[in-house]
Amino acid sequence: MNDSSDSGNSVPMENDPLSLDEIVRHVNAKAADYSALSDRIWAMPEIAFEEHRSVAEHIAMLDREGFRITKNVGGMKTAFIAEFGKGSPIIGILGEYDALPDLAQVSNATEPSSTEGGPGHGCGHNLLGAGSALAAVALKDALAAERIEGTVRFYGCPAEEAGGGKAFMARAGAFNDLDVAFCWHPAVVNEVLTKSCNAAKWARFSFTGRAAHAAADPHLGRSALDAVELMNVGVNYMREHMPPNARVHYAIINAGGEFPNVVQAYAESSYSIRSPNWQDAERVFARVQKIAEGAALMTETSVKVQITGGYSNILPNKALYDVMYENMRRVGPPPFDGADYEFAKQLRKVALTDEDALASVAGRDVSLKDNLLHDSLLPLGTDQFEFGSTDVGDVSWIVPTAQCQTACFAIGTSFHSWQLVTQGDLPAAHKGMILAAKVMASTAADCIRNPEIIARAKAELKQQTGGRPYLCPIPLDVTPSDLRGKAL
Repeated sequence: MNDSSDSGNSVPMENDPLSLDEIVRHVNAKAADYSALSDRIWAMPEIAFEEHRSVAEHIAMLDREGFRITKNVGGMKTAFIAEFGKGSPIIGILGEYDALPDLAQVSNATEPSSTEGGPGHGCGHNLLGAGSALAAVALKDALAAERIEGTVRFYGCPAEEAGGGKAFMARAGAFNDLDVAFCWHPAVVNEVLTKSCNAAKWARFSFTGRAAHAAADPHLGRSALDAVELMNVGVNYMREHMPPNARVHYAIINAGGEFPNVVQAYAESSYSIRSPNWQDAERVFARVQKIAEGAALMTETSVKVQITGGYSNILPNKALYDVMYENMRRVGPPPFDGADYEFAKQLRKVALTDEDALASVAGRDVSLKDNLLHDSLLPLGTDQFEFGSTDVGDVSWIVPTAQCQTACFAIGTSFHSWQLVTQGDLPAAHKGMILAAKVMASTAADCIRNPEIIARAKAELKQQTGGRPYLCPIPLDVTPSDLRGKAL
């Protein structure tokens, strides 16, 4: 990695503890410790709202670093804030650590191989939390070295995959006094994110009917499973008539039992509704809810709707992502070595042959399809939309926010797959994580050194929102305890 970047318009290293060179030095000094933290989290995967051991590991590390810890943020036992310093500006760095169900996988494998089942880190959040913590610690060390005023906050954010932990934290006002916020995500490419994304609303539809003997007395039964199926049919017919950028996904999570000779008295489905902004997502959701009510009417069952999460769309901030891109350019790509490339080569031969996945990456840069690992930097994007969703969007409506992605996995790796899990604790993943920490911490340092960056970022956010206050997509009567064990 090119850690000896040119200083550009920076003050020389010996006079500026917040220079890029100094930030890189502080990150490198503790990179091994936080790589080890990432590996411990990889080995103890926990799903949404259940990340108790992962939180304890993060808190133990940050407590030793001298951060002040606030637990149970936003009413969630697995949400916390770690804070160091005092005064302005207040810098937020966002971390995650939740895993996904049914993705357990051994490390360093070229075929699916799980000995015990259970969750796995199929989105790399073991790296995300540890890398963000490393960035916060490096920035803290730089400020403490010269007693520079400023506040560094690490946000331990649960349930990004399902539930919207940051939305609950935002609803509780946890981000209201921040000046800027930074985040990252493990990926197969190195880039600064400049796109918006879909807002999302998650809900569980529970149908209740009446059991009966399916052969002797079927006329006495009212099938909840029929209602679930009719709802799915109705939603599928709706797809032709909803906005082109909207997305609706579902899963039948309770089919009512295993015996076909019993009329199913209870059945459930889970839905995710996405659209480019939360108002549109609400409108699509209202239509899905009407279809559910119609299915209940047709089958003489009843339906209960439980909101299980919600995300706002991202408001990208050019004032920040321009600065972040310059730091990423100057630091350089992850320093992959021969062993990293050799494993990526073996994985490509056996398990990364999906042409669609390769073409998806190549769509950004046609040269990438033939690469094993991304060892350069994508130019700032011109695309303005990403179809996925994240609760980072909720933070971006409150405070100027910037994000990057770094190459931690072989090109062709899909998110939420065993192929990603198996790479999550390898040296290549650590190298991408360390790059992200350097980029976030150096961009935050630039904001402390030059308050004008923060002023421009805040003005841009005010223009984007029209000065309207943040409105949480999760209703006030829905609490995190309502969703624990139910959001997925």
